[in-house]
Amino acid sequence: MRRACGYIGLHPRTYRYQPIRPQDRHARLIERLEALSWKYPRYGYRRIRALLRREGWTVSKKQVQRLRRLVGLKVKPPRKRRRRQGVSTGWVQRATHRHQVWSWDFIHDRTDNGGTLKMLTLIDEYTRQCLAIRPARKLTSEDVLEVVKEAVREHGAPDHLRSDNGSEFIAHIVQDWFREHGIKTIYIEPGSPWQNGWIESFHARLRDECLNRELLLNLREARVVIEDFRIDYNQDRPHSRLGYLSPNQWIEKQSSSPDSARPAGLATSRLEQSDNIN
Repeated sequence: MRRACGYIGLHPRTYRYQPIRPQDRHARLIERLEALSWKYPRYGYRRIRALLRREGWTVSKKQVQRLRRLVGLKVKPPRKRRRRQGVSTGWVQRATHRHQVWSWDFIHDRTDNGGTLKMLTLIDEYTRQCLAIRPARKLTSEDVLEVVKEAVREHGAPDHLRSDNGSEFIAHIVQDWFREHGIKTIYIEPGSPWQNGWIESFHARLRDECLNRELLLNLREARVVIEDFRIDYNQDRPHSRLGYLSPNQWIEKQSSSPDSARPAGLATSRLEQSDNIN
């Protein structure tokens, strides 16, 4: 073969080149799309497209949507909720930079052996980064404070912390530590979870993509599974409000390009003072 290629002036690599047919790429695209859809069954076509584009595929939203329908893949839409009537009187404060406002709250579930599972979640409202999830059978104000201390040691202290008026969040030991470190608190009105919409939105993703999918046998397994979800949420999960980047990817982009656009839906004005800031 080498002598024949040399005789006619053809390079052996050119002779051995196998063209990639369009149908071969189409089949490989469907195969990869199915693999991602099985790995992330609660991801719609927009997030699946974002993952494909990260891997180097050139696909459009309509193409991914059409192929998912072709192979019978569909995400069951959530049940429609009844709209809240009237005008909200709650003061909604939005972060304008990283570590300006953190939000935290509890979410509850059960393990397979019937034990209760109480989780404390902590997020950065501006970057949507999940800073901590602490699963336990019972969480006291000391446990809550320990979670904040670990997050502050790793990321630095925030300007404000938003929460409801739960007994763990208003405990004297927590309030004294906040005053000592110059952290202000924002308490939502009783019975008004929409005033803490960022953490409620994260809880919806946590329940839909993790808690409803996994069978948690015990507390040890719950800690491993939930921490894996937190890492994947921060590192890989495309977020629509961040241009379908993960929170960590968006933070890196902001660090390398300070003048890049802010996430959609975030206010750009300064924080206003309010009576419910302590």
